[in-house]
Amino acid sequence: MRIGLAADNGAWHKAKLLAALTDLGAAPRLFSLADVTVETGHPEPLLVPGFGGDLPDGVLLRTIAGGTFEATTMRLGALHALVAAGTVVWNSPTAIERSVDKAMTSLLLARHRIATPETFVLSRREAAAEVVAREAAPGRPLVLKPLFGSQGEGLQLISRPEELPPEELVGRVYYLQRYVARRDGAWQDYRIFVCAGRAIAGMIRQGDGWITNVHRGGRPLPWRPPARAAELAEQAAAAVGCSYTGVDLVEDGEGGFQVLEVNSMPAWSGLQQVTPVDIAREIATGFLAAVRAGHGPRLAVARPA
Repeated sequence: MRIGLAADNGAWHKAKLLAALTDLGAAPRLFSLADVTVETGHPEPLLVPGFGGDLPDGVLLRTIAGGTFEATTMRLGALHALVAAGTVVWNSPTAIERSVDKAMTSLLLARHRIATPETFVLSRREAAAEVVAREAAPGRPLVLKPLFGSQGEGLQLISRPEELPPEELVGRVYYLQRYVARRDGAWQDYRIFVCAGRAIAGMIRQGDGWITNVHRGGRPLPWRPPARAAELAEQAAAAVGCSYTGVDLVEDGEGGFQVLEVNSMPAWSGLQQVTPVDIAREIATGFLAAVRAGHGPRLAVARPA
């Protein structure tokens, strides 16, 4: 099999995945989506570094290089073109688009009746202010999140309409989600890692403030997810279409859980510190099994005489 690993940053994760794929008998070729080109004069116009004129049978995607809207569109387009040609891509570009856009994630969770905090997505500040005036109050805030943010960056608690930033500072989209506080006042939530449809590991994330992301100083603690939490994470992964993902949960105060986010390019260095599960090997195993299952005739390509 022709296997590619698309990774632009994150040396630790990249090394773990390369080692796992190699240990399982693959010979992965590392490349960046920023180096993929379209050249229509070739028999196969999508050129992936390291594969000559052929396309890979499978691509394991770790990260997409940051850049302009145009550059990101082109890179996602290349992934869509790979899928259309029969390449197995983890995670698929459709799953990435769904999870990166928090509004779409919330919509999909709601349509699948998956428990998640009540969420409001609006384009105008006046409409957002009306929601805040109706739904929030001191001690009962809403969380304002960047639509495309990650790792806890840019989160704000909003209790009054006047606290809302101008439209231009939020990309003209207000994503507001009800803040779910623990009854004991602790700052704590949960991460469950799902791979190939199965919850394989989990952790508690504790913080010194309400933002608990490990990237922002949160502390990972061992946690064996109860069945109801594992099933909820698996359902969320399926709803968004992620082959591997980190699903963030919060307790609902009634003995259950709610889904906060579904991450299609999850980091797991913090989780790996507190679980015996070899997460990179689990990802590599599931991915290679999917490639073998999906390996078949490719799109016919006209070759020059």
